[in-house]
Amino acid sequence: MYRLAHGATQNLADVETFIKTLEALDRNPAAALRNLFEANQQLFVARAPGRLDVMGGIADYSGSLMLELPIAEATLVALQRTDDRDLRIASVTPGADSSILHFEMPLADFEQNGSLVSYQQARDYFQSLSENHWAAYVAGAFLVLMREQQVTFSAGARILISSAVPMGKGASSSAALEVSVMQAIVAAFNLAIQPRELALLCQKVENLVAGAPCGVMDQLSVLFGEANRLLALLCQPAELRGTLPIPESIAFWGIDSGVRHSVAGADYGSVRVGAFMGYRIIADLSGLDVSQSDDVVRIADSRWLGYLSNVTPAEFADLYESQLPDSINGRDFLERYGGTTDSVTQVSPQRTYQVKVPAAHAVYENDRVRRFGELLGQVEDERTLALLGELMYQSHASYSACGLGSDGTDRLVELVRAVGPEAGLYGARITGGGSGGTVAVLGRRDAWPEIEKISAQYARERNYQPYIFQGSSPGAGAFGCLRLVPAN
Repeated sequence: MYRLAHGATQNLADVETFIKTLEALDRNPAAALRNLFEANQQLFVARAPGRLDVMGGIADYSGSLMLELPIAEATLVALQRTDDRDLRIASVTPGADSSILHFEMPLADFEQNGSLVSYQQARDYFQSLSENHWAAYVAGAFLVLMREQQVTFSAGARILISSAVPMGKGASSSAALEVSVMQAIVAAFNLAIQPRELALLCQKVENLVAGAPCGVMDQLSVLFGEANRLLALLCQPAELRGTLPIPESIAFWGIDSGVRHSVAGADYGSVRVGAFMGYRIIADLSGLDVSQSDDVVRIADSRWLGYLSNVTPAEFADLYESQLPDSINGRDFLERYGGTTDSVTQVSPQRTYQVKVPAAHAVYENDRVRRFGELLGQVEDERTLALLGELMYQSHASYSACGLGSDGTDRLVELVRAVGPEAGLYGARITGGGSGGTVAVLGRRDAWPEIEKISAQYARERNYQPYIFQGSSPGAGAFGCLRLVPAN
């Protein structure tokens, strides 16, 4: 049995269930769980929810404004320090009969010949693990802290992960995992790291160790989100712009298409590269000072502060859109422009990339998100709701133009549009990195029966029962970290 020595469960049912699970581990039939923790040592428990990307999505890496809702589903992590310098990690899915994932490694593996391994070495190692690649999101947090914060871990850790955030559905399961693990490490090892810096460190785990080229939107959302409010983020690189209350008359839901989403997928990566190519070409057209050292391109940009999303729609349409190529071969681009300012992706000489459409998406999406936020505070009539919905439909169409749609998400949007305002549904869009995953839906709060009908129709058509996200919960920062001590 454990006693809560610090923090509060905030009456969250998943937290209270997780604590009961911890108290029953010594009776678990699985040895990997039964022998995971020492019974007489304290535990640190962190919690981070997934998020529903209401507006913004892939424009985060271009510096766009984002509007994100923390969902009810969350990842919980319990961490216990050990006397050795080993990591022992177990992961379970609540309520599922799936096998337990288990991973072990000594922290000394991150050290070679008196220095730390590079991110590339760590990435190659975890990618070679195949079925255990998931451990990069957990163990990688230790390496990032060692490299970026010069933390020396004289002790190891035992970690239990329990996640209810469905994977591959575009709900930020990876960010929820990274943030909850990092929160637990910071608390257990008494590290002084500010929340915003913690989110950026988690992004490095995903970019540099796991090898997924995401922006920082997800990590910020699951860390700083507030229940039943949209978190406004300006990704330049990580500016919090407060939260927006959701009017009581409306609600947002997420409907899973069943098409597995992956931010590491080739489509997402190529669209990101194309957007940065667009920014590089616009810098050239505008006469900005461009310099290059090795493969790193730098642009002295006091006008747009280095972010494509800061180009206004009028500027883009009048001055640049017609001059951007529809597409360009990577080799031709590198020969003419040297590279991009993106430190996460590389231009492949063998590939051809879309440029105009990804660049346009970054510019116009930022404007759509800004207008959506302004209208949300003025929801008074059907016309305003219709305008909000139209912005979501426009965003969805822009994703598709970038090549990041899917037949499943397109069908869900069609079903929402067919039901329409008469039945209380106003808009829908694909979320996150696109190429599948979840569709966000805006409707009147009493339109829940229509969501159920759409889910049932989709299930009949696709022989797949969609997961429906509803409800909200506090972000990891608002939850904090619990300290549990043995009751005896």
